[in-house]
Amino acid sequence: MYRRAYSLLVVTAVVIGAWAAITAFAIGRPLIDPEGSFLGPSWLRLPILCLGALALDLVPRALWLSRLRVRAMPGIMRERLDSHWSRERVLLVMLGIVCFYVIYVCYRNLKSFLPLVSDRMYDRELHMLDRVLFFGHEPGPVIHDLLGTTVVAHLLSSFYLLFIPMVAILVTVWLVWSRNLSYGWWFVTAQGLAWTLGTISYYALPTLGPGLEYYWLYDDLANTGTTDLMNSLVNARQGVLWGDGQAQTVAGFASLHTGISLLWALMVQFTVRNRVIRILFWINFGLTVVATLYFGWHYIADDIAGILIALVSFYVAGLATGQKFERGGLSSHPTTTTSVVPVGRD
Repeated sequence: MYRRAYSLLVVTAVVIGAWAAITAFAIGRPLIDPEGSFLGPSWLRLPILCLGALALDLVPRALWLSRLRVRAMPGIMRERLDSHWSRERVLLVMLGIVCFYVIYVCYRNLKSFLPLVSDRMYDRELHMLDRVLFFGHEPGPVIHDLLGTTVVAHLLSSFYLLFIPMVAILVTVWLVWSRNLSYGWWFVTAQGLAWTLGTISYYALPTLGPGLEYYWLYDDLANTGTTDLMNSLVNARQGVLWGDGQAQTVAGFASLHTGISLLWALMVQFTVRNRVIRILFWINFGLTVVATLYFGWHYIADDIAGILIALVSFYVAGLATGQKFERGGLSSHPTTTTSVVPVGRD
């Protein structure tokens, strides 16, 4: 039923995996796990992640429904396994986690390899475009004058830094708890495409970003977690260039913070009925876009490219997973049938 969906996901993982391996061989650098090894090597980490997803669904549910009565817990777990954890669900969770893990790790490696592959930068061109779009002014300082440089800096920094843990959390949420399996495939396939297209954009138009190339424009901002993160990225990049560092994550075009945040908002809009949750994710997207310009993470063109990546990934993954778009693309429903109740819009 979902062969087309997981075929696209697997092909995406294989393609970016081959790209990363070939690039690593060409520059004489090993492929690494940029996230560290606190869960052990990859062959151990992946089963732990899959089993962790299962436990995350079963254990809290059993504790809540049993009201901490130990004898009732096994029965509740068995009922959940029978009703929710079908063979198709297990395939979705296992294949989704493995493929997304491969894509994300390869994305991080290829992003790290970028300064070793090409020393050409396009910051000057994109900076000039920013000034044209802002009628001769700098976008960052203009936004600073409008919003201030203290309280808003801390607020936007919190939203921006929330992005990193949300990447893994939301993939898990859609894989484990999407009542319609096609929505789980839609989400993880769109994520895989977006991270892959983002990696391609890094190599197509390498940049550092205005906050690094034109850092003096952002000196008036309050010191926040974002400031510390940017400093650590600069140090990591220098370490890679000098040969004593393992990974760096500096690449401006396109903005995947913008792209992935928009992708989340679109998925919530099309698959979640709760209006408050929809609004929150659209607010998160809007604040993320503002934060990219406010802190100098990205140029305007980076954000536009990130939006295009999100739209392409969302639509292509939707077609691959059997979504039927209606009302001019403002709603959808899966063309596949399942034994579970869909969560999205009818």
